[in-house]
Formats: sequence, structure tokens, C-alpha cells
Amino acid sequence: MLKAGIFLDMENLSRNGGWGIRYEIIKELVETQGTIVLRANAYLAVDVERERQDTGYRIRNENYRAAIRRNGFHLIRKEVRRYYDSEGELVVKANADLDLAVDAILQSENLDYILVGSGDGDFLRLVRALQNRGKRVDLLSFANTSGDLMREVDNHFSGFLIPGILGNDTAQTRKRGILHAYNEDRGFGFITMRTGLGVSDLRHDIFCHINDISVDEEPVDTRYVAELKHRQIILEFDLIQTPEGPKATDVCEFQWR
Repeated sequence: MLKAGIFLDMENLSRNGGWGIRYEIIKELVETQGTIVLRANAYLAVDVERERQDTGYRIRNENYRAAIRRNGFHLIRKEVRRYYDSEGELVVKANADLDLAVDAILQSENLDYILVGSGDGDFLRLVRALQNRGKRVDLLSFANTSGDLMREVDNHFSGFLIPGILGNDTAQTRKRGILHAYNEDRGFGFITMRTGLGVSDLRHDIFCHINDISVDEEPVDTRYVAELKHRQIILEFDLIQTPEGPKATDVCEFQWR
């Protein structure tokens, strides 16, 4: 089996729709690629000053960090720094990118597979460096993901499409997917939906007609649907079974905020 390492930029994931992420599903995702997880690191900011002043805030964050540890992740904490910029504005910053990159390079010596959890384009050089060392590098991210980063990795997993990865999605009955084909003349296409955690656990046969797509309950034109396909926008829909096969109804753009 491949030896795997997981490196999660928690600030980026949380800010972009990954709040409530289930860490056990991330490990399962990696193990499904035919690996055994040797390293699992989560990098997160710690506002020591605020925790010192706000007991409730400190307790919530301590419980959150304890939950990460219970799922077998090593925590790397980056203390929040406060300073004033040249215009006198207070800046609050905690950037763990360098820590993550250095750890990933050093620890990759004994690894075959790396999962980077972030959509930050600053990790592009890290991905290339790991690949140049013969490592398979996959990406897990949510919203606002660098296009260059997605193209550079071996496989990109959109967190919004992975079944069960978000705790607040456990009761989710609507499905999500991406329009991978669209016939502008006839007004129909097909949606790809993830069915499991493997790279090939996908179905591509979900029929979608323009009449079933709306924005604020208003109909759309074919140019709008073509743009959905071009931009690989995540769609949310109800999935029904018809005599002709699976069909998406009540289709709209997925809104994560």
C-alpha cells in the first residue's frame, strides 16, 4: 500500500465553506486511494490573546482542537499576531503556509501520497516540488480554489461534492454535481455526481434539461447553462428515477454561504 500524508490548511478550508468538516472522512478519503495514513497534520491559528480574555471562546476552541486530536491528527498551531500597518490600521494575521510547506517537503521523504487541504494558490510550488520527488499529490478544497492549483495536482476533490464530509450535511437530501456536457441547440446535458470516495466513484448519466434549471425560481437561457458547464459551477438538485434513467430536477447553483 502507498504511504500517505495529510496536510490541512484549516484557516483556508474553514473560511471557504469547510466549517464542520469531518476529519474521519478525510482519512477515509485518503485510505480509499489505496494508502495507509502515516502522517496527518492540521495547521490552524490560535488567538492566544482573545482566548486569554474570553473564557467561552477559549473553551469552544479547546473542544474543537480536542476533536481534531481524537481523529488522529497532529495539531500545528500558529499564534495570531496583531500589528499596525503603514496606514495605522490594525492587522490580525496568522499564516501557517510556510510551516505546512516545510513539513510536507521534509516528511514526504517517507511518503508516496500527499493530500493537501487548501485552495490557496501559494501552494502551487509545493505541489510541483512534491511531484518532482515522485509523489502523487491530490487536493481537497472548497470554495475560492486557485485554478492553477487544481490543474497542477493529480486529482482535485471538491469538498462540497464528497458525501458526508461536512457535519452539517448529514441530513442533506438534495444532491450536488457538475454539468459536464451540454447541447446548446437542444437544451439538455448531463451532470456528474460523486457517489463515493474513490477517484472513479462517479456517475455521469444524470440527465438535466434547461427547463429544470432556475435562478431565484426564474427560468434561464441557454447561454447561462453553457456558462455553468464552462465554469464547472456546482449545482444542487433533486434526483429522480424515470423510465429513461436518472434525471435532475429543481436545479440551481449551489450556495455555500
